[in-house]
Amino acid sequence: MMLRHMPTLAAAAVLSLSAPLTAHASTEIVWWHSMQGALGDWVNDIAEDFNKSQNEYVVRPVFKGTYDEAMTSAIAAFRAGQAPHILQVFEVGTATMMASKGVAVPVSQVMTEAGYTFDPGAYIPAVSGYYTAPSGEMMSFPFNSSTTVTWFNLDALEKAGVPTDNLPTTWPQIRAAAQKLKDSGHACPMTTAWQGWTQLESFSTWHNTELATQGNGMNGPNARLVVNSPLHVRHIDNLADMSKNGLFVYKGRGSAPSASFESGECAISFNSSAAYAGIAKNAKFKFAVSPLPYYPDVEGAPQNTVIGGASLWVMSGKDDQDYKGVGTFFNYLSDPQVQSNNHKRTGYLPVTLESFKLTEDSGFYKDNPGTDVSVNQMIRKTTDKSRGIRLGNYVQIRAIEDEELEQVWAGKKTAKQALDAITERGNVLLERFDAAANR
Repeated sequence: MMLRHMPTLAAAAVLSLSAPLTAHASTEIVWWHSMQGALGDWVNDIAEDFNKSQNEYVVRPVFKGTYDEAMTSAIAAFRAGQAPHILQVFEVGTATMMASKGVAVPVSQVMTEAGYTFDPGAYIPAVSGYYTAPSGEMMSFPFNSSTTVTWFNLDALEKAGVPTDNLPTTWPQIRAAAQKLKDSGHACPMTTAWQGWTQLESFSTWHNTELATQGNGMNGPNARLVVNSPLHVRHIDNLADMSKNGLFVYKGRGSAPSASFESGECAISFNSSAAYAGIAKNAKFKFAVSPLPYYPDVEGAPQNTVIGGASLWVMSGKDDQDYKGVGTFFNYLSDPQVQSNNHKRTGYLPVTLESFKLTEDSGFYKDNPGTDVSVNQMIRKTTDKSRGIRLGNYVQIRAIEDEELEQVWAGKKTAKQALDAITERGNVLLERFDAAANR
């Protein structure tokens, strides 16, 4: 969708939200994304820096709403022959994109045909593996890869008498800290963002336990949820009891609970490593990031957390010159210094091993304790149960997870009832996805 082909008013609207136009650019690359606030500023700055680095291409970032909304819009635009060149797709949309034949061009192909070396082995294995098809071909470009971590308000912990030089690492320790916070008068000792991602998906891989069969869908089709296992029931039952006793306060779906931690309302939060950008900008208190807690009696725990965030997919149907521009942009994003700078600014992973080392050598982790937690959680050796979660119709399954878990926090369902419902309802969607993919 070239801007010169758009109606004048629409083009003006896009230009008003985008980076300045480079004077001698001949090819424009439209990039649909879902970044807002501090992360939206980051995306615009990336495009502006790339545009200033050369004069052949202009990357035009366009905010298209939430990840769900952006995918829906892209599907409609593709059918109408007006898809963007680049689409940011969150990790739970990966299986759907891989199954959508003819919609996207593999990133490995784009890079190679643009004349650039593309080595999947340069990436953190848990990242590259997630976006690689069963054929071994890497399908999308890892852009804003994140993982789940624990955020602590150190001022609140100190006031409650919780040691901040040895932060809680297990669920019994988290519960004890939450109790002290409540006893000290804190109305929201603990909350969680992205509850399905943090408390079911990452919880599973962190405890080396399947969320779904077939290696959580990574080993092939016909995967089915097994999220009603005794360990999952134990965990959600524990959270339900904490909720009943005022130790855990549910603050809404998705990233909505982020604001309650940034404001100081909630003292402990389970969220994305990429929450760093907003916390660093808005928090008026000392904070720290730590690995997810685990149950110490579970064999194999802790293992590794699951990937989150999103990758960049190259939409099909464009000209060769456009694809060369996309490849040039991705080559720029692959630069270790660019990767390192992005990691330092946002909390997203430095997705290549070289950029991780560059960041470490710069002294950033030493000066900012805990900022390496996300990387260390992801570079552990993975197992068939922890490589990632790649399931069809997972956007809808996550909605089911939200619906059923909300029933638990409201005291309307037991943990077992809710997890049984997630398993049953989710497997219906997986069956539909498999049927459609095999047509």
